[in-house]
Amino acid sequence: MTRALVLNGPNLSRLGVREPDVYGAASFDDLVSSVEKWCVDLGIEVDVRQTDDESELVGWLHEAVDTRTHVVLNPAAFTHYSYAMRDAAAQVTSAGLLLVEVHLTNPYAREAFRHTSVVGAVATGTVAGFGFDSYRLALTAVALRT
Repeated sequence: MTRALVLNGPNLSRLGVREPDVYGAASFDDLVSSVEKWCVDLGIEVDVRQTDDESELVGWLHEAVDTRTHVVLNPAAFTHYSYAMRDAAAQVTSAGLLLVEVHLTNPYAREAFRHTSVVGAVATGTVAGFGFDSYRLALTAVALRT
């Protein structure tokens, strides 16, 4: 069975509370439930995680390499400046694993600082702007390519 880590960066635990006009009214628990349901349908064994700690997220990317696990990654604010995140993500794809960068919103339709992703250049692909469906589309890509 295909395995995937769905990793989420800072502030995503605040979904439903933080800027619902931007990120929607659904909670992080709602996201986890949706991801788990989609993964059952797609035949993917999934582990969904969230942290506000950059080093923990980097460690999880290392874990993905060591355990040969594909990754769906929403680096959140780390997207725009974390070269540590970029380097850890590059290790995932260099190991022949899939790493799909996801975003709930379309960063290019937002503030200029959000237009740069240091992760995107080393990701297998990026899905953005479709809310929770960004995760569904990313997981579908993982299922189809493994």
